[in-house]
Amino acid sequence: MCGIIARVGRDDATETLLSSLENLEYRGYDSAGIAVQNGSGVKVHKCSGEVADLKSRLQTKPSGNIGIGHTRWSTHGPPTDANAHPHTDTAGDVAVVHNGVIENYDELRDELQAMGHEFESDTDTEVIPHLIDEYRAEAPDTETAVRRAVSTLEGSYAIAAIVDGEEAVYAARKGSPLVLGLDADEWYLASDVPAFLDHTDEVIYLEDGDVVVLDPDNYRITDLEGTPIERSVDTVEWDPEDAGKGEYDHYMLKEIYNQPTSLANTIEGRVDDGEVVLEDLSTGTFSEVEYVQFVACGTSYHAAMYGTQQLREAGIRTEVVRASEYDSTAGPVCERTLTVAVTQSGETADTLEALRSADEQGARTLAVTNVVGSTAARTADDALYIRAGPEVGVAATKTFSSQAVTLTLLGQRLAADVPSATPREDQADLLEDLERLPGQVETLLESTDAKRLAAAYVDSPSYFFIGNDLGHPVSLEGALKFKEITYEHAEGFASGELKHGPLALVTDETPIFATCTGANDEKTKTNAIEAQSRGAPIVAVGPEENPLTDVADAQLEIPETHPVWAGLLATVQLQLVSYHAANQLGRPIDKPRNLAKSVTVE
Repeated sequence: MCGIIARVGRDDATETLLSSLENLEYRGYDSAGIAVQNGSGVKVHKCSGEVADLKSRLQTKPSGNIGIGHTRWSTHGPPTDANAHPHTDTAGDVAVVHNGVIENYDELRDELQAMGHEFESDTDTEVIPHLIDEYRAEAPDTETAVRRAVSTLEGSYAIAAIVDGEEAVYAARKGSPLVLGLDADEWYLASDVPAFLDHTDEVIYLEDGDVVVLDPDNYRITDLEGTPIERSVDTVEWDPEDAGKGEYDHYMLKEIYNQPTSLANTIEGRVDDGEVVLEDLSTGTFSEVEYVQFVACGTSYHAAMYGTQQLREAGIRTEVVRASEYDSTAGPVCERTLTVAVTQSGETADTLEALRSADEQGARTLAVTNVVGSTAARTADDALYIRAGPEVGVAATKTFSSQAVTLTLLGQRLAADVPSATPREDQADLLEDLERLPGQVETLLESTDAKRLAAAYVDSPSYFFIGNDLGHPVSLEGALKFKEITYEHAEGFASGELKHGPLALVTDETPIFATCTGANDEKTKTNAIEAQSRGAPIVAVGPEENPLTDVADAQLEIPETHPVWAGLLATVQLQLVSYHAANQLGRPIDKPRNLAKSVTVE
């Protein structure tokens, strides 16, 4: 949700701001803008549309060694030039970019207008520069004014501000991510590391309540009262090339084809002589756990379903809760509850709120995330990283497969630790096939027929995805990917549910993608054949020999493997079908309408 960049140095900042915004555009692409400070005023340039639209309007690029930038995902007000960030006060002396939601902005706006402040946008953000301006009139310095301004805000925010005549960037965060990048000659602030990864891998992950001041010589971090704070410096282990498209037309395609590498990274060092080894989660870590609760949203929710299935088979009481509905649907928890927050970014607002709620009730908490130093990783008692590397495509692909593998390994650890659990009898086979999984994904990518099959059905008005057991979360994820990037109607169902209503929608123009994992596939076969008898074409997604091989109208083949990993191989095929269908329809695959990569507002 929205991308923020700020840069302080001694040479011109404009090109760096623009390239950083391009790196952040997966966080929002409704509008974009920059503001620079060069000693002769704050120069603001912004417009609705993408960063490319902003660049095309900058016939003469503004110059300045200090600047801020923003790419927007709309929450308050439509994507217009006026609503684009940065926003300024009435005189244009203070410019601010903001990620989050200011809940009391109506009240603040009314108060400021009564004082004579004039507003030009529909956004909640615009109250912030006006507040800073108002407090500057009575505060001893701008830093104090910024602290007072953010202290009046209710809701979530990550902000960066520049002020006319001052060689500094002022920033603060509460509930929205903000990371400080440290280079030899310049400083950066951003919503996410890829914004400045081309320049530095040394970072400080800021925490709620932090206030930061950057000038060309130094940076300092304080709390809202002005007390200095020391934060540790971390090194990001991502290669800058990992955040680019390389030879691929789209980030999504690159990330699908990156899965052999990302999965190898996920697995590395975690399987030893037929046993699961999880760093910092040694044998006996979960011996007092009686109940496991997964909380997640979207794709991460489907990965959590994958993990839930493993634990239920081991006899561990488990449920998966949509994080956005946690307060109303989650049962009571206690100190023997393990609440596992599954979040790719570690910044998903709903998941973080559920995590904090579970913690307040006394549960033990674990974050399963891709981002070291993320809010989820810092908030939870423990963190388990999926190690997928940077993912820029809005439609998650490699992070789903890495999440599912990580959660399956976590399930084996829990089954070994929880006294009442029953470990898998075939764990040795499961782990042996896991080590072959990256190579099997590579084989699938080299031989897939997904592009041809997508072309065969691309004009269909609706698409159904079905599966049983672990095929169920696969079908939900397959449908989600399809609707996200093709904009076509797609639904996923547990196989047995097809005849309980959805069958009424089936016609001879409704392809049914049926996932067969090699475990409990009979319901999938029965319901696929029922749909086929109504004219629907059936696409079997599974091993060469599966229950639908002789009856399906088409097949997407996966290598022979353990049923647990067969679901992930099927997911890769469905990702490819979605990608090729969207490409054939001319959709903006990496920037699907109305969506952003990291949902940091509730």
